[in-house]
Parts: sequence; structure tokens; C-alpha cells
Amino acid sequence: MKTIMSPSQPLPPKENTLFKRILKCYEHKQYKNGLKFAKQILTNPKFCDHGETLAMKGLTLNCLGRKEEAYEYVRKGLRNDLKSHVCWHVFGLLQRSDRKYDEAIKCYRNALKWDKDNIQILRDLSLLQIQMRDLEGYRDTRYQLFNLRPTQRASWIGFAMAYHLLKDYDMALKILEEFRKTQTKRGYDYEHSELLLYQNMVMREAGNLEEALGHLNKYEEQICDKLSVMEARAQLHLELQQLKDAEELFIELLNRNPENHMYYKGLEDARQAVSVDDKMAIYNEFQEKFPRSQTPQRRPLDFTSGELFKKLVGNYIQKAIHKGVPPLFVDLRPLYKDPEKAQTIGELVLSYVDCLTRHDVFTEDGKNSKEKEPATALLWAYYFLAQHFDYIGCTSKALEYINTAIEHTPTLIELFLAKARLYKHSGDIQEAVHCLDEAQALDTADRYINSKCAKYMLRANMITEAEEMCSKFTREGVSSMENLNEMQCMWFQTECALSYQRLGKWGDALKKCHEIDRHFSEIIEDQFDFHTYCMRKMTLRAYVGLLRLENVLQSHPFYFKAAKVAIEVYLRLYDKPLTENEISEEITTANMAPAELKKYRNKQRKARKRAEQEKENQKAAQEKREQHIKSRQQQDGEADGVKEEELVAEKLAKVEDPLSQAIRFLRPLQSLASKRIETHLLAFEIYIRKNRLLLMLQSIKRAWLIEPLHPKLHSNIVRFYNIVSSSKEIPAPVQTVLKQEMDKIYSNKNAHDLNEEFLAKFSNSLPHVLQGARMKYFLEKSSEVLSYFTNFNQMKGVTIQNCIESLEAMRNGDLGSCDKEMASFLAKCRELFPYAIVFRQPHENNVSLTPNSVANHVDGVSKEE
Repeated sequence: MKTIMSPSQPLPPKENTLFKRILKCYEHKQYKNGLKFAKQILTNPKFCDHGETLAMKGLTLNCLGRKEEAYEYVRKGLRNDLKSHVCWHVFGLLQRSDRKYDEAIKCYRNALKWDKDNIQILRDLSLLQIQMRDLEGYRDTRYQLFNLRPTQRASWIGFAMAYHLLKDYDMALKILEEFRKTQTKRGYDYEHSELLLYQNMVMREAGNLEEALGHLNKYEEQICDKLSVMEARAQLHLELQQLKDAEELFIELLNRNPENHMYYKGLEDARQAVSVDDKMAIYNEFQEKFPRSQTPQRRPLDFTSGELFKKLVGNYIQKAIHKGVPPLFVDLRPLYKDPEKAQTIGELVLSYVDCLTRHDVFTEDGKNSKEKEPATALLWAYYFLAQHFDYIGCTSKALEYINTAIEHTPTLIELFLAKARLYKHSGDIQEAVHCLDEAQALDTADRYINSKCAKYMLRANMITEAEEMCSKFTREGVSSMENLNEMQCMWFQTECALSYQRLGKWGDALKKCHEIDRHFSEIIEDQFDFHTYCMRKMTLRAYVGLLRLENVLQSHPFYFKAAKVAIEVYLRLYDKPLTENEISEEITTANMAPAELKKYRNKQRKARKRAEQEKENQKAAQEKREQHIKSRQQQDGEADGVKEEELVAEKLAKVEDPLSQAIRFLRPLQSLASKRIETHLLAFEIYIRKNRLLLMLQSIKRAWLIEPLHPKLHSNIVRFYNIVSSSKEIPAPVQTVLKQEMDKIYSNKNAHDLNEEFLAKFSNSLPHVLQGARMKYFLEKSSEVLSYFTNFNQMKGVTIQNCIESLEAMRNGDLGSCDKEMASFLAKCRELFPYAIVFRQPHENNVSLTPNSVANHVDGVSKEE
């Protein structure tokens, strides 16, 4: 920190020396000594109101965790000396420590008014600008730093990078080239090598392909990362249509790594291999060259068909089954998008099982061979067939094969995993948990099995059991839930949120969603550690990659799932705010038999005792941790970072404005997950409750561009038309916009005609029929809507989840009064999905489960899981 004395409050030499010591103590984290020196200045009546000393005392107190006092001293110092750059800089540092970056930037700018060439303030300002992605401001600040320190490497690199991020490639390249000219090569110089590769990366992004290729050729000897040079050069030759050179380079790359799929794709493009024969020539060549390599044998399965595919996939499967490769089905699963290929694979493996059972060989041709397949070959064939039939929806056959495999080898963990997955897909999550519990018992030291078991338990709403399962691998002395949160274990927290949502524990569900949201905020904050480090160490390509990743971080599936749950819960709390009784809801015991009541009371007492014990353990662990933190702070004299407000489930459930909280979670989705139709469907649900017509129209338009025939979008369109047609006080400009845009979607039809046309067009699709029938009842209150479900089992889209949604619509009265029809619908669902718990009679279940509690096992759960 620059120590130019404030012109309005100058200090005599003795006190000025003490002030310099305060600065040095702050830089060396000797905070207690700094406070002593500040006290010596401030106890002097002449300097008791010295602004810069008060500000530095406040900054030192902030580092010791005394935040309120810190703000008091810094504000007092600023009031006493508004023209001091030190006071403004300190106030900015204080705001930055509280993550109030916009306020901190204002403070730094005020500091620069009084000391425009202060290097430290300019550096701090540039850090905040790149963190907030104020790229124009960052460019201007880096230009100032460049002028002030033209001999420093970071000045050149930061200035060039500012232009690169703004996509002004020509200016960035000019700066980098001028800087490169000042550098001298000294033997093995990794940092210089990275500079050259970064320069080449900017050239390629600018579209200067020939210049980039010439640059690589010229400076190849000075670049240490030879693989990056080869990959970049091969791609450049390909883009410049210099196919012969590209081909040679891709062959050289494949000789280094024959498993890289991208190299094969590059070689295909270089040889202009379009036909199957041309592509097969490439893969036959590398199969001969690398007979043990898997990729040249796997890739042809994607583009071949007919007898050739049958021959190739047969050889591929036989080798894998012979060796005993557990993930064989996962490897071949993408081929199942083609029904013909799926059928071919199934028929082949069935024939292998038949021959293995009778002759211990794969085909009839080899039955007289002396070389027999190992005993495990039949086991892995059974395992594959179980997964195959599960994927195509033949649950009974899948169960038959997996049970046969377990009888063959009852100690193989993969078999129990497959059986659990099979039961999950069929809708029986309780049995799936039982299978995974068995698998976990076979190897208690396997963390993957442990995690998988915990995940299935959460899907069965067994939260306490899942927590106990995870506690086997979490830190002792801390509750596993708390430890998993510290470790940012987001899969566990996401599943917890979904489980709490199904159980109607809205506050707990929101707590988990907010925890995940905080994890993403922490990851974004962690960028601060890299802004200076990467430029100092010259890891420039990785740094640009980091910045671009952070820009789209909240498009990650973990964030999307958490945001979706949070929005749905906030919508539920808006529609039905919780009463005091609901927050601590208890099960009624009025109609219980005496034996059941006694059993229930004992269970309650044990649960209370366990909860109390757990609470005491957590309290003891928290006290121990706080004591450890306190002792550590006393040793190094520094407080931890920003303390987040504690998340309390009951407080979150009683939020005053649920819709504003829902919008907070929606905004990142609208900017980063705008290609997912669920984002815009959720947005519509929020804005319809806020009665924001234009925003509702915007959500419909965006969803329409993604999937115009989505069933839930249709219901939104009908409801929107109904709201607009019934609204009387719509301003004229809004009416003009609505009419102009609605005509494009509605094609001059009213809601009734649009719905009738939709029902007629999609009468063979259950999800479409459900939404169309809902809207018909919404518009007409007609009981005829149930006739659409008469032959629902012959429709498309008859999945467990769609049947659950239809059943819930009937129970909620969305389709009118329909007790008799609902019983018939339920009976047909039981026939279609005999293993699904949700469709069984209550006495058939060991546990009480509602349709909502099972929904997660099939809602969005693909066969890939």
C-alpha cells in the first residue's frame, strides 16, 4: 500500500514512522502489533481523529473478525479525511471482504481520484473488474498499469488478455508479439513455451489459420508441450484443406495414442472418408496395427449396419464376455437408439447363452473345438441380457436372467447392482434398496457401492438410513450431513432435496437447495486465487479456459436440479402458505388400534432419543471446532472469510415473498439453461402467479422455439389465452404486442378450438392426452374428458411417470369427479407395471408410499442411470 501522506491530515515524522509500521504489520499479518501502533497514534490528542490511522485500525480489526468495529472505525476515518486515497482504498478492501464488489469498485475509483497512479489500488480494481466481467473497465485499468509498469511481464500479459477477452484479437496479437520480441529464450523455458501457445491460440480464435500454422512451424523448437503442437497443427492443416499433411499428423498422433476418438475423427476427415468402405479401411488398418486397442474395434459399430454390423458387434461382444468386462452394456448402450441394432445385439447374446450352456462355446461352428470358453463367460452373458431386457422394458425376463446369474455366482457385487437398477426402473425402489444393501454388505470398504446405496435410500425417502450409510466414509465427530455439505457433495444434497420435497418437508428441501447454491457461489469466489497466479505462472490457456467455464458454471446439471426443486417448492409455498400447525405436523393417532398405538409410541420415543443424542453430538463437535478455529486465529491472528448466515429450515419455509426467491433461482437458468424447455415452463408458472402478461408471453415464445408440441407448453398456451381474454384492464400498447405475438402461436384460433385440435392430433399419446383433457375440463368443466383415457394402455408414452401424473390429476380433481374411472385406470396400470409400488393396493406394500414419493425413481430417470 502506497504511503504518501494525506495532504489534509499530515503526520509529523515520529507518527508517520508509526503509521508505516501499521502498514507493514498489516502486510505481514501481524495484526495485534498493528493495533498497538495505531493506539500510540490515536491516544495522542493531536491525532485522535487522524482518518488514515482510524481506517487502518478498522481494516486490522476486520482481519481479526471484529467486523462491526471495523466498519465503525473505517467510516469514521473516511468522514475525517474524504480526500485520502488510503481511506477510500481501505473502505474498498472492507467491502470486498464482504463480497460487495460493486461497492468496492466505487471505493477504488474514489481512491484513484486522489492518487490516480497508485499501483496497488489499480491492481485491486483490475481483480474486481475481471471477477465481475467488466471487461471494458478491466481493459482501461490494465492500460493504466501497462503505462505505469511497462517493464513488468504481468503488465503486458494482462493488457493483451483484456483485448483477447473483448475479442479484439488484432490488438491482443500486436501486444503479445511486441512482448515476445523482448523475451530471450533460455534453455528449457516452460513459461515462454506457454506464452507462444497462448499467442497461437489467439491467432486461431481470430481465424488467422495460415498465420497460426506458420507461427507453430517457426517456434516449434521453443515450445515444450509437443503434443499440443501436433494437435494444433493437425487441426490447422485440416481446416486449411491441406489434407495430406493433416493425415500424416493424425496417423502420428494415433501411433502415440490409438484410443483417442477425436484423432480417428480427424483422420476420417483428412482422408475424406464418407462411405462405410472408406471408413472401414481406416479402422481395419489400425486393428491390424494395434490388435489389443479397443477404439478401432468399437467405432465401426456406430456407422455399420446389416450383416457387417452383426459380424463386427458379435466379435466385439465375444471378446468382452470372454475377458469378463462388466461395463460392456454401458459401452454398447448408445447403439440402442437404433431398434434394429438393439434387436441384433439381443438375438446374438441369446444365441451365445444357448451355445455356452450346451457346448461352452459362443457359436455352433466351434462346438467341436478343443478350446472352450471359461465358466465366467456364461455369467457375463446372463449379466448382459439382464441389462438388455431391462433397457427395452421386459422386466420379467431381465429378472429371470439376473437371478440366474446370482445363482451362478452369488458373491459378484455387479449382479446386485444390476438387480437394484432393474427394480428401480420398474418402480420398486424398496426392493432396489434391499438389493444394494446386500451388495454393500459384500464389500463394506467400497465407497462407490456405499454411495450408490445411500442414493437409492434417499430415493426411497430413507434419509436417516442414507445418512448413516454415508457416515462410514465421513469424518468422525461430525454429523455426516454436515461433513458432506463441507465437502460440497452435491449429488447427495440434490437427492436429499428431492426426498424432502416428496415428503412435504419444504423447509428442509429449500435448505439443501440453498446449500448447493452457496457451493456454486464459493466456486465463483475461488477465481480470486487465480487472477494473479495464472498471469504470474504464465498458465494463460488454462486461465482463459477457467474464466469461460466460470461464465457458464450455473448451467451445470447439479445447479439446474437444485434450482428446479427450489422453484417448485416456492411455488407450492405461494399457493398454500404453511400454517403454524403444518410446520410441526404430527400424525394423528385417533383411529389407531391399541397395539399399533403402543408400537407407534415406542418408535416415536426411540426417534426422539436418537435425535437428542445426535443433537448433543453435533453441539459438542461444533464447540470443539469453534475452539480449534479460535486457537488457530490466536496463533496466526487472522479471522476466516465471510461468515454466511445460518440456513434454518423453518425460517426458509416461512419466507414472506416466495415468488421473489423463486425468481432468484430462475435467473441463472434463463441465461445459462435457456435451451431447456423446463426453464421456460417454470418461468411461466412464476409469472402467471405474478400476473405479468408480457413475461408470460416471453416464456411461451421461448418454449415454443424449443419444442412447440410439448404437452405442458400446450396447457400454458391455453391458460394464457384464457387470462388475456378475460382481462379487462390491459393497457393499449400491451394489447397491441399481445395480439401481434399471439396470432403467430394461436393462428387466429380460440383456446377451445386449439385444445380440440390438439386432442385430435395427439389422441395416441398419453402425456398429450393428459394435458389436453386437463385443459378441456378447465375450459368446459365437462366430465367427457375421461373417455380419452379408455384405451390409454395402447397409447405412446405410457411410462410409470406419465401414469402417476394422470393418476394424480384424477385424484386432485383436474379431470372432474372420476372415482370409478380412477379405479379402472389403476387396475390397468397394475397390469402394465406389476412391480411398481405406487400402483399396488395399500395392503400389498410393506411401507406406506404415495404416488408423489415414488415419482423421483422414474421422473427423468433414464436407463443410463
